Amino acid sequence: MIDPSKYIVSVDDTVEDVDLNTEVVRLKDGRRLTDDLAEELAQKTLAEVRSRNLIPGRKSLSGSGIHSPRVQFRLPDSLRSAAERRAAEEGVSLSVLAREALEHYLAS
Repeated sequence: MIDPSKYIVSVDDTVEDVDLNTEVVRLKDGRRLTDDLAEELAQKTLAEVRSRNLIPGRKSLSGSGIHSPRVQFRLPDSLRSAAERRAAEEGVSLSVLAREALEHYLAS
């Protein structure tokens, strides 16, 4: 199993493109890294990250590691400002405030 937490790129690291057809890059186990193998490893790592719900953001609200649906909508600046103030007063994020407001509205 691939452990995504072992692959951390810091601000001090340099990331460069490598032409794997001309440059020989070997993995720890001695295998040569090819474009196909790099793609396979990237897909496996992404699948592992998704299975652990490690994509940036909060844990799933849907449960079972399923990503929660996202809803976006437009509103006037004044309403957003009022919502941000209220969220700050209650010590919650704007998303939590909006979710709770929608839950309350639908329950009434």
